[in-house]
Amino acid sequence: MSNTELSATIRELRELRRMADELAAEIETLTDAVKEHMTAAGVDTLAGTDYKVTWRDVSSRRLLTPRRSNATTRNCTASTAAKPFRNGLPWRDPLDNSARM
Repeated sequence: MSNTELSATIRELRELRRMADELAAEIETLTDAVKEHMTAAGVDTLAGTDYKVTWRDVSSRRLLTPRRSNATTRNCTASTAAKPFRNGLPWRDPLDNSARM
């Protein structure tokens, strides 16, 4: 790849990353607007002809164990309460490490 091609590729990459940041900010703004509407209406689920949105309290309690367990390592627990925003897609619990192991 020549210097000119490399410069053009890097310029395009920077532009795409800037666009991704703008899209992420717009997505967050729209998500917050829907959450605000749901809170004001006192509902945790909205359904339409082509969507279903859920936002509610979720409590979970997980047993956290180290990846390398041995007799000297102690187990500990963690609990969390959150309001995950679901837009019809499966919600993945950030504390669920089963898929990562």
